[in-house]
Amino acid sequence: MDRTQIMDLLTAESRVRYGTVPRDVHGKPLLPGRYDLFDDQYLLHTESGLRMHYRKGAGITVEHSGDSTPEEEDLCRKGGVYAAIACIWGLFPMHASAVEWDGRIYAFTGPSGAGKSTLAAALGRHGMPMFCDDTLVLDLSDDDAIIALPGHKRLKLCDDALTMTGATAQERVAPQVDKRFAEPIAGISTNPLPIGELIYLETAQDIAIAPIRGAARALRLRDDHYTTDLLRRARGGDAAMGFAAFSRVAQAFAMHSFARPRDPAAFDRGVSMIADHIRKAAASHRGDAGHRLNTGHRLDTGANGPC
Repeated sequence: MDRTQIMDLLTAESRVRYGTVPRDVHGKPLLPGRYDLFDDQYLLHTESGLRMHYRKGAGITVEHSGDSTPEEEDLCRKGGVYAAIACIWGLFPMHASAVEWDGRIYAFTGPSGAGKSTLAAALGRHGMPMFCDDTLVLDLSDDDAIIALPGHKRLKLCDDALTMTGATAQERVAPQVDKRFAEPIAGISTNPLPIGELIYLETAQDIAIAPIRGAARALRLRDDHYTTDLLRRARGGDAAMGFAAFSRVAQAFAMHSFARPRDPAAFDRGVSMIADHIRKAAASHRGDAGHRLNTGHRLDTGANGPC
């Protein structure tokens, strides 16, 4: 399938109907606040009483009870359920927000609350359109390139982040959620594109950008986010298959860490620094090194190498 067909497939597989959702996985009840991925299926039971069940080829069944709300359903459908569908269909979801620059995707990952969405939105002030918020889906089906699929979720920011980024505030995400949907200042990029770089957000006293090399590259991909667990479950716990996928992604493009203080007074300086870094990386991609990086060949990882 080409990328348009893959995107259409994900949309079709995310269709919703309302009905009765299974209560157990192979005879074992799924407790509130838990999920499971098994036999090309995904089952979710939230603390509020929302139940969702995806079966490959059959779409999503939703059952409301207790204190569940339509807003919670929407967040779950576009979050964990969508990531599970991507895994079941052989795609590679990551916990990341991203922007597009010069025909490539620059993605930011890190733990929840690290500022991924805020940073990606703020780069709109430097003319970089938003590509995705919170979940980045990679297509590994082409042996010669890893392609990022455009985001399926609207940008969500807290009030402070809206002020810092210049994004346009829209309606509140949900009554119990302290965030609003937002329109990025530079718009949204909607075409599948190759990855330019993966950047890990860290907290430190001083602003610094440093390359990630060697075994640390693969280790950084294996964070404790639910997307990593879903990838493992979708492969039936096959360690070799999982290692091959993570290793390929780890070697396919440059990785850097971006350390900065969580001080609003230093925010604009950090955004400007990472914007300059992206522009320089994009310039290098226009040369031969950028071509080889995109096609997944191993590059020089020394002090002068792009990795």
